[in-house]
Amino acid sequence: MLALLSSGLYAQEDVQEVKEVKTGHRNTNKFKQLYDEFSTPNMYRAASGAPGSAYYQQQADYEMDIVLDDENARISGFETITYTNNSPDELKYLWVQLDQNKRAADSKSPLIEGSAIAPVMRPKDFTSKFMTKPLERGFNILEVKDTSGKPLTHMINRTMMRIELPKTLKHGEKYSFSIKWWYNINDHVKEDGRSGYEYFPKDKNRAYVIAQFFPRMAVYSDVEGWQNSQFWGRDEFALPFGDYEVNITVPADHVLDGTGVLMNRKEVYSKTMMKRFEEAKKSFTEPVIIVSQEEVEAKEKGFSKETKTWKLKAENVRDFGFATSRKFILDMMAVKIGGKDKMAVSLYPKEGNPLWEEWSTKAVASTLESYSRMTFDYPYHKAISVHAKRQGMEYPMICWNYGRPAEDGSYSDRVKYGMMGVIIHEVGHNFFPMIVNSDERQWTWMDEGLNTFVQYVAEQDFGEKYPSALSAKDAHFPSDRGPAKMIVPYMGGDQDFIAPIMTKGLNTYQFGNNAYGKPATALNILRETVMGRELFDYAFKTYAQRWMFKHPTPEDFFRTMEDASAVDLDWYWRGWFYTTDWVDIGIKDVKKFYVSNEPNAYMREIMEERGYTREQLVPLVFMVEEGSEDYKESMSTGSLLDNAQPVKEYLMDNFTAEERENIKSPKYFYNITFEKPGGLVMPIIVEYTYADGTTKLVTYPAQIWRLNDNEVSQAIASDKEIVSIIIDPNEETADIDTTNNSWPKKASESDFDKFKQKVKG
Repeated sequence: MLALLSSGLYAQEDVQEVKEVKTGHRNTNKFKQLYDEFSTPNMYRAASGAPGSAYYQQQADYEMDIVLDDENARISGFETITYTNNSPDELKYLWVQLDQNKRAADSKSPLIEGSAIAPVMRPKDFTSKFMTKPLERGFNILEVKDTSGKPLTHMINRTMMRIELPKTLKHGEKYSFSIKWWYNINDHVKEDGRSGYEYFPKDKNRAYVIAQFFPRMAVYSDVEGWQNSQFWGRDEFALPFGDYEVNITVPADHVLDGTGVLMNRKEVYSKTMMKRFEEAKKSFTEPVIIVSQEEVEAKEKGFSKETKTWKLKAENVRDFGFATSRKFILDMMAVKIGGKDKMAVSLYPKEGNPLWEEWSTKAVASTLESYSRMTFDYPYHKAISVHAKRQGMEYPMICWNYGRPAEDGSYSDRVKYGMMGVIIHEVGHNFFPMIVNSDERQWTWMDEGLNTFVQYVAEQDFGEKYPSALSAKDAHFPSDRGPAKMIVPYMGGDQDFIAPIMTKGLNTYQFGNNAYGKPATALNILRETVMGRELFDYAFKTYAQRWMFKHPTPEDFFRTMEDASAVDLDWYWRGWFYTTDWVDIGIKDVKKFYVSNEPNAYMREIMEERGYTREQLVPLVFMVEEGSEDYKESMSTGSLLDNAQPVKEYLMDNFTAEERENIKSPKYFYNITFEKPGGLVMPIIVEYTYADGTTKLVTYPAQIWRLNDNEVSQAIASDKEIVSIIIDPNEETADIDTTNNSWPKKASESDFDKFKQKVKG
C-alpha cells in the first residue's frame, strides 16, 4: 500500500517537472571544496598544509653600525648585508625595502587617500592637512657598494630599491654588499608613524622607538618571487630571516634595549644595574626595578655629551628594532617557558606611572605563557614592552605600547584595559608574524587576525591569573574583540563598505574590523562552537609548529587546520574569509502534531483521487496537526499506542517483550522549520524548554544546510511538551538579527522603550 502511494506521489512530481523546464547551473553549493580558490599543491607546499619536500627560504644576515644623534633627531648607519640564495632560481638583481621613503617629501602615499573638506576638524588634523609643509624625511642613500668598495648600480622606486648584481646569483651562493644611509627621525606623536620619537617639552627630552630604520631585504619565495609591493603606509612587512650584529651608539645617559642578546651589558650597565639585573633573573612573581623613576628624574635635568655603544646580537630573526632614552625606567622579571627562564622587560618614562610599573611586565610574562601554550614555547630569551604614546607596534623581542595615565597619575578603566590589551597583543606578535612569518604586505589578517584571536585567550588568562587587575564590576577581562556578539554590528553593516577578509589590507574598508575583529571572531567561533577546543587547539598548534620560522600562506593555514583535525572546513573558510555574507538563522514555523487512527485530510484527498478504501489504509499511521480540521481534543489524551493501533500491532509482531520494555512512547510531535535569511551556513544551536521547566541544548551541524540553503525542517518526538524554542541562546554564532530566533516570537521593544528603561529613575 505504501509503495503504491509513494509511486503515485512521485509520478505527480515528475509530471510537474516536465512542465517546468529549467536551465543548468554551476555548482554554487556552500559545501563544495575550495579547489577553485586554492593553488595546486606542489613540492614546495604540500596538500596537507605542511612545507613541501623542496620548501626553501632565503636568508639575509646584517652587520650594522648605527649612530643616533639625539640633538638633531637624526639616525645614520652603515650596514653590510650577506644574502644567501636558497631558491632553485638564478637571481640577476636584489630588491631592498626603503620603508622610510613613505615619509619622503615626494611620497605618493598621501595622494591615494580621499581629501574632502570635513565640516568639523580637530586643530591637529586641520594643521596637518592644510598648514604643515612637507618635512625632510625619507632615506638619504649615500652609497651602495660591494665588499671591495666598488659602487653597485641601483635604482630607487619610491619605497623599493633594486640592486643590480655583477653576476647571476645561483642556488646556494651568497653575496655581500654594503649600504650607507641616514635620515631625519620623525615625531611619531605629531606626524604619526610606526616608529620615531616623542618630545617631552617640560624636560626637553625625547624617547625613541626606532624601527624600519635600515634598508631591509625583501622576501623572495616560491609563491610570487620577489615581494616588492610598495609600502603605502598600511600594509606591514614581508621579511626574510637572518642573523644580526648591531652596534648602536647613543648618548651615554640613555638606557637602551632592542632585538637580540645584549653582548656588552657590563660595559653599558652600572654596577647597581647589574646587581638588580641578577636579582630580576631570579624573580618570577614581581618585577625588579633596574633603573628607578628617581634615577631617571635626576638624569632628565642634564644631557650627557658622551656616548655609549650598545652591542646586540640576534640569530634567526626577521627584523630588528630598538628603543632608547634617558627618560626610560627599566624593570624586569623572569618567566619560565618550557623549562627555560625568559626575561619579561619594560621600558617606560615616568609619564607611564603608576600604571606601567604595576602591570606592564606582568602582562608581558603572562602573554608569553598563554601564547606558548597555544602554539610553541617562546624561543627567544626576552620580550620587551616599551611605552610610547599613541603607539602599538611590534618587532622581534620588542614592541611599543600606549596607555598613559593623566598627569596626576590617575587613569580610567578604559586606559588601564587598553594598555593591558595592547601589550598582550603586541607581545603576541612575537609569535605571529615574527616567528610564524606570514606576508603582512598581502594578507594582513594572517598576523593581525590570528594574533587577535590568541590575544583574546591570553587576556582571559591574564584576568584569571591577576584578578586584582580587574575592576570590581568585571568578572573577566573585558576583551573588545573575539566573542561572536562583538562583530555583529560590522557583519550586519552596509555591504558597500565591507570587503572579504581575503583582501589585501590596503584595499579593505573598516580595516580594524576586517583584519583584526572578523578573523579573530571566526577563529573563536571555530574553536568554541564548530570544532571544539580539543580539536581546534591541536590543529592550531600544528599549524604554528609547522610554520615557525617559515613563510606560510592562507592556504597553508586552511589546509593544516583540516589535516590535523579531520574536520572538513572548506564551507567555513569560503563563507567567513572569501565572502561578506552574514549569519542570520531563524525559526520560520513550528507545528504540533498528534497521532491518530483516523485518516487525515491529506490521506482523505488521496483516497478520493485513487479510490482507496479505509481497509486498505489499515497499516498506516496518521499525523494530525494541532488546530487543523482533523484535530480532536481526544487526540491529546491517552497513550501513543492507543492512538496508533498499527504501530502497536507492529511492535507486538516484531519485538520481544524485553525489547518492548526499551521502546519509548513520545506524546508530543513537532515539525520545526528553520530558515536562513543570511548567506553564511552555520550550525543551528537550539535550546528547547519544556513545560516542566527543564531545557535541552541541541546543535545541528552546519551540514544540515547542504541540500537546501534556504530552510530545513526537523521532526521532534518528545515525551514532554515544548513550550519555547530559542536559536543561539548564548550568542555563539554572530547572528545579526535575533528577532526571528524565538518561538513563540518575543515582542520586541521599540528603541524609545529601550531608552526609557535605560534612563528610568
